[in-house]
Amino acid sequence: MAIELYNDGKHICVMFNDLVKDAGDHAVQANQFLVVSDGEGALIDPSGHLTYNSLVLAMHKYVPKQQLKYMFASHQDPDIIGSLDKWLFSTECNLYVSKLWSRFVPHFCNLNRADGRIIGIPDEGMPVPMRDTTIHAIPAHFLHAEGNFQFYDSKSKILFSGDMGASMVDASDIEKPMRTKADFLEELHTMSGFHKRYMVSNKVCRLWANMVRQMDIEMMVPQHGRYFVGKEAIHAFLDWIENLQCGIDLFTQENYRFRG
Repeated sequence: MAIELYNDGKHICVMFNDLVKDAGDHAVQANQFLVVSDGEGALIDPSGHLTYNSLVLAMHKYVPKQQLKYMFASHQDPDIIGSLDKWLFSTECNLYVSKLWSRFVPHFCNLNRADGRIIGIPDEGMPVPMRDTTIHAIPAHFLHAEGNFQFYDSKSKILFSGDMGASMVDASDIEKPMRTKADFLEELHTMSGFHKRYMVSNKVCRLWANMVRQMDIEMMVPQHGRYFVGKEAIHAFLDWIENLQCGIDLFTQENYRFRG
C-alpha cells in the first residue's frame, strides 16, 4: 500500500509499507520512501532485493523510474540499500550516503557500476536542492550506525528518521499514525527493546533529541513501523528517548566473557 504523507499537487511524499513479502517471516518489515518534487524523484532507504520489483511498480504511479534523480541512504545496512546495483543499472540517479560508507556500499554492486555515482555526505550533513524543496541530510551518528543520517524535506516538514522511532509491527498496523502522547505510550512496547539494543548510548540520544527540538517538524517517519504526526506525539517520543539507557549504557563485563 502507498501511504501519501504529503501531496499538494506539485510536491508529494509517499511511504510504501508492505513491499517486504516474506512468507517465512524471516525479513524485518521496512518502509521505503519516495519524494517527488515538480516531476523529479528521490528515493529514501529503498531497501534490498526483496522490495526492488514491487517498489518499481508502486512508484510508477507517481513518477517514471527514468525521472528518479536521487537516492538517499541513512546508513549501509542491506535493508536500507541492498538493491543499490539494480537502481544504478536501471536509472541515472546518484546515491547520497555517509562518507564513512561511500567506499563500502559499492560492494553491493557489480564492478564499476558505482563509479562516480556515490556522493559521500560529510559528518555535519548537507543540503541537497531538489526542484521545489531541499532535502537536508541531518546528523544521526551512532543511531545506530557510526555514519548515520536522517533526511528532512523542507517543503513537507517531514523528518525521515531511519531507525530512530522504529517499531516492530506488522505492515498492516502502520496505516494509522501516532498523533498523541497516549498513542505513543500504547505503542511503546513495540519500540523499547529495539532502541535499547540498537541505539549506542544515552549520550547520543540526548544530543539528537536536543537537535530535533530546534527543528520545525510536522511528521517523523521511521524506516520500520508506525509514524508520528504532530508535535504532541513527536515530543512524547523525544521525552522518552532522551532519558533512555541503551546500548553500551547497559553492557557490563558479563557481556564480554569468554564461554569456551
